Amino acid sequence: QVQLVESGGGLAQPGGSLRLSCAASGSIFSVIAMGWYRQAPGQQRELVAIITSGGSPNYAGSVKGRFTISTDDAKRTVNLQMNGLKPEDTAVYYCNVVIKRSLWDRTNDYWGQGTQVTVSS
Repeated sequence: QVQLVESGGGLAQPGGSLRLSCAASGSIFSVIAMGWYRQAPGQQRELVAIITSGGSPNYAGSVKGRFTISTDDAKRTVNLQMNGLKPEDTAVYYCNVVIKRSLWDRTNDYWGQGTQVTVSS
């Protein structure tokens, strides 16, 4: 089993910053990708940023230049630094990891519990 523990989030003013972190633990042989998604009320869940093992990060157009995703492979954590926040960034943010539990395993993806980010003056 794999567990994801998210931290960070909360309330920020427009133009402010927040940082999200997600730590993965459990039966992990290799990490294929780590990323962040978000879901606003009445909206579908959407990709915010993702980084694959050994690859470059990819961002949604709406956050490019404002958000930065980073990983710590040793600690199996993924972070999302959010700067220049806008009210439209308000959503529940979910951590997602794609892993293999053994060399012969198929890929599996896991989700964090979600953390609320609210941007309001």
